[in-house]
Amino acid sequence: MTNEHFDVLIIGAGLSGIGTAVHISQECPGKRLAILERRQRVGGTWDLFSYPGIRSDSDMFSFGYDFRPWNDLNTLADGQSIRSYISETASEYGVDKLIRFGIETEQAQWCSEQQQWIVSARDLDTGLARHFSCDFLISCTGYYDHKTGYLPDFPGVEQFQGQCIHPQHWPADLGYRDKRVVVIGSGATAVTVVPAMADQAAHVTMLQRSPSYVMTVPARDKLTEVLRKIMPERWANDLARKRNILIQRWLFKAAKRWPARMRSYLLRQVAKQLDDQANMKHFTPSYMPWDQRLCAVPDGDLFKAINSGKASVVTDRIDRFTEHGIRLASGKELEADIVITATGLKLQLLGGTQLLIDGKPFDLQQQMTYKGVLLQNVPNMAWIFGYTNAPWTLKADIAARYVCRLINHQQATGMQVVTPRDHQGCAIADMSVMGALESGYVQRANAILPRQGRSLPWRLLNAYEQDRVMLLDEVLEDDNLEFLPRNSESGNKTAGSNSRAA
Repeated sequence: MTNEHFDVLIIGAGLSGIGTAVHISQECPGKRLAILERRQRVGGTWDLFSYPGIRSDSDMFSFGYDFRPWNDLNTLADGQSIRSYISETASEYGVDKLIRFGIETEQAQWCSEQQQWIVSARDLDTGLARHFSCDFLISCTGYYDHKTGYLPDFPGVEQFQGQCIHPQHWPADLGYRDKRVVVIGSGATAVTVVPAMADQAAHVTMLQRSPSYVMTVPARDKLTEVLRKIMPERWANDLARKRNILIQRWLFKAAKRWPARMRSYLLRQVAKQLDDQANMKHFTPSYMPWDQRLCAVPDGDLFKAINSGKASVVTDRIDRFTEHGIRLASGKELEADIVITATGLKLQLLGGTQLLIDGKPFDLQQQMTYKGVLLQNVPNMAWIFGYTNAPWTLKADIAARYVCRLINHQQATGMQVVTPRDHQGCAIADMSVMGALESGYVQRANAILPRQGRSLPWRLLNAYEQDRVMLLDEVLEDDNLEFLPRNSESGNKTAGSNSRAA
């Protein structure tokens, strides 16, 4: 079978994939590297989503790469700016030339005899099968299904005479000027879409089953703007990154240590921004802060839209769709021309790629993650999975650097294969790697996510300062990592293949 062989193969050219590729190209010189990407452009999530107002929900100084700081002053950047940042990074470091676009991976199989991964894929333009092999495989596909979002089974939705749209599949030509819009949801997408559509729509109603915590952040980093005038821009940007990381970590720790006080603080901040205090019932969650993710809004744009009368919030349950809108459990009917179902994500591992070990399907749900990067009982494979309680890229960066350390260690010691093994039986059957969050999309996907362990290195810390030490400073070899040298069968692994660098 003709295939292309690489030392390292990355699946996904989004934020994590490009960052990981840069780290490997810089820290593992000489390694043959390629990136497989299903879409036709870099960006991943930020190329997929195009709904009004699409933006980050983390500040950009800490969301940006550690090796290429974000240099704009917008705190929460729009989706196009983030996609451009990823694309420019790929171009600046030359990894854009390593990407194979329009390639959808279907299966990845580890062959113990050859000590390599065999990746089966399909060229989406031609429909032809493609085959790749590699020594080390890295999944940078995120954790949700790019093809379909989560959509509950709404009774009577087929009767609705208007348009019903999921934000993940936003029509480029959707016109909503002077239309009545209902946005179902209360998460990051909903609080973004509502104010973004409010100026043109006749009215936008955010329909939520239960409230979320919503926190206002400045739209522009004015302190960094001042500091840039009195010191080199790079210094000011570095200070902004360190400051924002510290603030985020403090807020999270405070929420866990003093949940009642943090809850009171967050609710007071919302109350200050609402003209009508009766609306506080729509922003008073039943759970404590950081049991689910907090929603961030720039300069309180959501509250301004509500105060202006252009938007409103309704907290109720859906009874059924009608011809002209949505009938609620309370008996009230919301009339709508357009319904936006911001109902969440559908989670998926490895971008839907089937995983096999020596010809047998391998169930990741039964495995744990080692230091949140490697996968139990899976040889020579990393899973770049960012933070859910902090900017994603903080973890993705240090995870990629850890993988570089590991690859270089294997080369220096003559070890061909590394596999995490649990010798103590550490798995906790009912806790997944995202078990700390109570969000609906996490609970729905609990059955497909890898497990957590009782203790390190099988338990996620979700703590940047501790993870940095564990991934970047600790000795690589321990009792949980099994290293194997190259065997005689793997020495001739490229025979009969079209082996070349990207």
